[in-house]
Amino acid sequence: MSRANHLWGAPHIHGELLKLGFTLAQSTVARYMYRGPPSQGWRTFLANHAEGIAAIDLFVLPTITFRLLYCLVILRYGRRLWVSFGVTTNPTAEWISRQITEAFPWDSAPRYLIRDRDTAYGPLFVQRLRAMGIRDKPTAPRSPWQNPYVERLIGTIRRECLDPMIVFGQAHLRRVLGKFAAYYNESRIHRSLDKDAPFHRAIERVGAITSQPVLGGLHHQYCRI
Repeated sequence: MSRANHLWGAPHIHGELLKLGFTLAQSTVARYMYRGPPSQGWRTFLANHAEGIAAIDLFVLPTITFRLLYCLVILRYGRRLWVSFGVTTNPTAEWISRQITEAFPWDSAPRYLIRDRDTAYGPLFVQRLRAMGIRDKPTAPRSPWQNPYVERLIGTIRRECLDPMIVFGQAHLRRVLGKFAAYYNESRIHRSLDKDAPFHRAIERVGAITSQPVLGGLHHQYCRI
């Protein structure tokens, strides 16, 4: 009970035990309480603050001419919403800062932004976050599991979009990612959302079923009309 509830003191735990039929002194409870760290851990932090967390990450993609393109993706944790993406050949701190500003206009900025420790996120990037009221949360070195949702998004982008394709250049990659992002947010089913999409899909029970191809038939959107 003490391990599972780090915010509970001996009086609280003692009271719970009394209600469960255990007769013992509060001093005994205090003696045997768990003395671990007060923090509930990174995973608990992510779960408790999901609605106010966004994540950012970069991945690299070669084109048909073996030119390397860098793609930046931004995700909001609450509904796994793919907020924005950008494509460049040189991901400077100034460019990444501009992507953040465009992704969160006005008062839509999250409370926390999780990122890795890539050198592309320079002091200018950190200053932009502070100016927007966003708390910077870098992950520990070599710990991609601390940024799980955006890592999973990048895996999905590769498996379900880019791996079956040949990318010709920046403009082509932007068009492809734009179409897949719309499909991802509006139609693609997510197990973590009880098999719903980031933009809630209403259940349709009436009408004929029709399908719309996405990315040349790589995926399909289904609805009733």
